[in-house]
Amino acid sequence: MEAFIKRLEERLKSPLPGATAHDLMRAIPVGPLKPNFKHSEPPRPGAVLICLYEEDGELKFPLIKRPEYLGAHSGQVSLPGGKAEPNEDAVTTALREAEEEIGIVPGELRVIGRLTDFFVIPSNFMVTPVVVTCNSVPEFDPDPREVSRVLTARLFELSKQDAIRNKEITAAGTFRMMAPHFEIEGEVVWGATAMILNELCHIVRDIK
Repeated sequence: MEAFIKRLEERLKSPLPGATAHDLMRAIPVGPLKPNFKHSEPPRPGAVLICLYEEDGELKFPLIKRPEYLGAHSGQVSLPGGKAEPNEDAVTTALREAEEEIGIVPGELRVIGRLTDFFVIPSNFMVTPVVVTCNSVPEFDPDPREVSRVLTARLFELSKQDAIRNKEITAAGTFRMMAPHFEIEGEVVWGATAMILNELCHIVRDIK
């Protein structure tokens, strides 16, 4: 795994697939109602964390399921992360949010790169995905106010060509969407998170 991580770190320094990978996972409206997101303010900065660790000979990383609430991402599966505080860079934001949400200790992590910045249209965030490695299997301590469940994704399983599924979902209780997605521990991972992860999957297939 160490050799693979070194190749991944080097690959993240090169041009990234970006929109080529993102667009393959973009949900398409299929019903008469279509979301129409208009924002009067510029996107707010944010960051998410992809925390790779080795367990039982596999590279894994955590995702979280959000609690149900009145908001754009209620009940959805996402990467740990959130909005930047004033004067924070993306790495600081991603590490702080992951510690607050699921208890990952920043001192045990090593930053190996970033993926392409991603505009999350419904919530008006420009998100930077930060990729780190952890030197041990993390002990997750989820904050119940922000996390209803921690999921474990297997990187190489997710990166297989046949890992992408497609089905109709209802977004925000209103909009029917045909959504390419991943299925992880029985949960549907779609939208911005799936698009970000698909870029990582493209990179993994490049270097395996």
